[in-house]
Amino acid sequence: MPTYIAHPKIIEAAGNKPKRIEEFVGRVNSSTPAVSVARMKSPPGWVEPGQTPEFDEYTVVLNGMLRVASRDGSVDVRAGEAVIAHKGEWVQYSTPEGAEYVAVCLPAFSPETVHRDE
Repeated sequence: MPTYIAHPKIIEAAGNKPKRIEEFVGRVNSSTPAVSVARMKSPPGWVEPGQTPEFDEYTVVLNGMLRVASRDGSVDVRAGEAVIAHKGEWVQYSTPEGAEYVAVCLPAFSPETVHRDE
């Protein structure tokens, strides 16, 4: 039988401004450690600490623009575009203009495996 998920759980976000994380599938909402699927709504000017996660993160931008910085530079990802952040590589996410996007983490996101900067 398929697992039906009626609504997401709201997760507290890191960063300098309030950001809404709606986890549909993952460790919190569905007890799924293999993958997480979440919709993010970030305000203009939001930035989070850098991180070196133990998971790959696949992101599709629905509206606005997501900036992904790495040690080699940064990329601006706009509505209709996607980006992959690879596990073990340092990245930092921000939304200079605000953005709504879907992030899929494999394996699922966890505070213990994201390894945010101090």
